[in-house]
Parts: sequence; structure tokens; C-alpha cells
Amino acid sequence: MSRTLEEVQATLQIAKLTEDDLHSTVHCLTFSGSVSSGDYCLMELDDILCKHIEDGKSLVIRGDKDERAILCSEDKTYELKIADTSNLLLFVPGCVTPDQLTTDNQASPQLVHAQIWGFSNSYWELKKQRPKLKKLKKLLMENPYDGPVVSGQEEDLVTEGKYSMGDLLDRIQASKEEIEAQLQIIHAFEIDGCWRVLDFDYEMKVLGHITQLVDSESWSFSKVSLSVCLEELGRLEPPEMIEHCLNCYGRRYQDNGEVFYALNEDSVCRVTAQMLLQNAVKFNLSEFQEVWQQSVPEGMGTRLDQLTSLALVDRSSKPETISLLRVEDLPEDTLERFTHLFTMREKWTEEDITPYIKDLCGEKQTTGALLTKYARSSTQNGVKVFNSRRTVAT
Repeated sequence: MSRTLEEVQATLQIAKLTEDDLHSTVHCLTFSGSVSSGDYCLMELDDILCKHIEDGKSLVIRGDKDERAILCSEDKTYELKIADTSNLLLFVPGCVTPDQLTTDNQASPQLVHAQIWGFSNSYWELKKQRPKLKKLKKLLMENPYDGPVVSGQEEDLVTEGKYSMGDLLDRIQASKEEIEAQLQIIHAFEIDGCWRVLDFDYEMKVLGHITQLVDSESWSFSKVSLSVCLEELGRLEPPEMIEHCLNCYGRRYQDNGEVFYALNEDSVCRVTAQMLLQNAVKFNLSEFQEVWQQSVPEGMGTRLDQLTSLALVDRSSKPETISLLRVEDLPEDTLERFTHLFTMREKWTEEDITPYIKDLCGEKQTTGALLTKYARSSTQNGVKVFNSRRTVAT
């Protein structure tokens, strides 16, 4: 039975409360007949996400069955974590909060009856996190693009290892904007409604065609004509691949209505170094630098700082060596990343380790804070070095 106003006033007297200390409108709560704790889930949203929902936009929970669920807006990724609360949370549809009550002085208290439809002692807490994008390239590498289909083959009919944007959104734990940005970083392109990455050898082949044409035409690397490239090289490779490669390694601009590209020296030198290093465990540093300079197009200059997060130099070995170590090949989890790095090398200088942990930094977090948490510093031959806080098998 519903309480009466007299019963509420009697309860206030027993609790030694006066009506003047309370709102003039009193809510009288009762449980509905089908109340359940498992029918509803609560989620705590910050002002940005609340505005996101109020504007009619969506929040999506993503993850495969073997992954922990994450929540994505259009441009950000959040970790979902259950937070327990000591106060029972009640779901009351149509409940009027104190700030929504009328402020007019009422002659007498009012009683509002409301039903509880559900309750919970926990809620989903959101924490902004780095998107999990390593899986993206792994999926696309299932079927890399290595050139046009040879006459008589039926490659176009093969769908395995081909993913549309919708497929990627279902599988990758990241927002759409974060996925689109990563697709550019890994030089992916869309063809026949599916996203593909170039086979590395094929990518180097197309880039080689472009740089050889630049050399034969005596062009400046800052002014490569798109129309001439398509005309001269379109017989060797699909025109869309020529243009895609120019977009990957150059900056597009127009001059007198004609499209040109300014090739990026650092990008071309970097990918050339990757080509040289990928087939060797270690390379004598001085020999590598000599071969590397000879391998890049004439007029371009190689520098070791072009290889940040791609290659690792060992100054302690005699002679000094260099080896391929791509940050994209390292674990995404922070603890696993540090464990892997300290398994490879017991002690790291800050200069060497920073490129391989920089991407782990969260909002307003620095590499110094990460090193403080996961590593121990010491001085070796006058140089500050870092080793693992945990015992690591090397």
C-alpha cells in the first residue's frame, strides 16, 4: 500500500527531522512487481560523453569473445571497468530530481509516488585508453596486395583476408577515427570496398619505379609530376598504385593547375633501411651506413635519426652493430612491452628506450613517468641506464 502524507510526517518525527530541513515534495518509493537487479546496467559518463549522447551520436562496445570489452565514441577509446558501490543504486523512471522541482513556496508538502524498476550495487566506470591497433595490420597482412591479378587467375573472387571498414570496426578495439588514422600510417588503401596493405616487396618495387623515373627525368625530388608518373609507369603498374605510393612517400600539391608531389627524404631513406635490415639479424654499423647511403636515390642523405623506433644501434659491441627493431612488432600491453625490452637487453639508455615506449604514454603521461614505474635507474660509465624492476629471464 502507498504511504499517506500523515505516515510520512510521522516517520519524520521518529527520525527527529523537521519538514523545514527537507524539500516540500516527498518521493514515496515502492518496488514494481517485476523488479530485477539483472535487467539494467549503469554507466558513468563524463560531460564530453554526455554531450556526445545528447547530440544523437552513438557509443559502441567492441571486442572479440576472447577480448575484454571496450567502449568507443567516434574518435576515442575507453576501458570498461566494473566499480562497486556501497550505496544501492535504484532505477526510478520519471523520477524528478531536486533541481527539477518547482521553487515556489508551497503551502503544504506534496507527496509523489514512484516505482523502482531495478537496482544495482555496481556500475561501469570509463577510463580513456590507447586504442588497440596492432591487430589491424595483422588482419590486413592475411592477404596483402602484391600486384594486379594475372590473366586467368580468380584472385578477385577470394574474400578471405579481405576486410571492409565495417568488418574492421567489428574486430578492432578502437574508434573509427583512430582506425582511419592507423590505416594511413600502415599505408593501407581501399580497393573494391575492402582495405588492403601492400606487400612490402611490391611496395618497394613501385617506389623504385618512381625514384628511377625521377632520376631519368632529372627532376627535383620536391617536384614530381603525377601526370608524367601515371603516363610513364602506368604500363608497369596500376595507376592507382603509383598514386598511392606517391601519397605514402610524398606531399601532394598543385602548381599552375598541375598536381605534383614533394617526396619525403626521411620516409624514403627509412623504408630503404628497413629493406636492407629485414634480412639480417645484425649489421655492422659502419658497413650498413655505407650500403644504405648507396641504396637511396642520389641527392638524398641518410641519418641514423631517420630510423627512430625502426632500428636499434648497439654501441657496446665491437664493432658497433645495428638491427631491425620495429615498435609495431612489440607487445601493446605496457608491462609486456617492458618485459620484452629488458629480455632483449638488460640495460637501456634513456635515448635508446624512449622511442620504444613513447606510444605507451597515456594522456598527460611522460616516458619518464613510465620509466619510474617499470624500471630502475643506475649509472654505468657515467651514463644513466635503466634495468627492469622485476626479475627478467634474458
